[in-house]
Amino acid sequence: MATEEEFHDRAAALPDREIDPGRVAPVDLEATIARQVRGYRIAAGLSVGEMAVRVGISKAMLSKIENAQTSCSLTTLGRLAAGLDIPVTALFRGVDAEREAVFVPAGHSARIVRRGSRVGHVYELLGALRGPHKRMEAVLVTLTESSEVFPLFQHPGTELLYMLEGVMVYGHGGAHYTMRPGDALQLDGEGAHGPQELVELPIRFLSVTAYGDHAHD
Repeated sequence: MATEEEFHDRAAALPDREIDPGRVAPVDLEATIARQVRGYRIAAGLSVGEMAVRVGISKAMLSKIENAQTSCSLTTLGRLAAGLDIPVTALFRGVDAEREAVFVPAGHSARIVRRGSRVGHVYELLGALRGPHKRMEAVLVTLTESSEVFPLFQHPGTELLYMLEGVMVYGHGGAHYTMRPGDALQLDGEGAHGPQELVELPIRFLSVTAYGDHAHD
């Protein structure tokens, strides 16, 4: 257990600035901190008054913190963590509890229609986040039959291809790459690209496109 002087030394080392709730959303930051502070205080067997003295803040301020009625500076968070003998990060547990995730069981991916679908190209979307979190798209591509004409694609962002099965020659701009299982190709999506020659069927590869801060519709 740290001493009183060590508590204040730890807190003093933290810059005194306000937490920006917008950077930790979507869960209510104040409510999360309130729940953690109250829970740890009770577990330590401390009353609100005892905890306030230990931390070096007023009883009224601690009460507001535990009722999510105020935002804490980093200095105050440091004092609270030091007084409870826990890392500062423990006060934020649960903040990311509602972050979105998409799980796609094997064989349940959604098929999407793109140019080339009618010539034996199958595209399976491996889930997608919504709104501002949609910064990438992962698609499993299966090529099952040859054709004289193959579609060329152009789109914003950076694309990564990872070969899973078969052999193909993939073109990007004026370059051509022979891809076999285990091979990877990263390319600028603005350049015209697509399969140029299907050498060994069936062909399966993973296509992951990253759009940065601008989601692709």
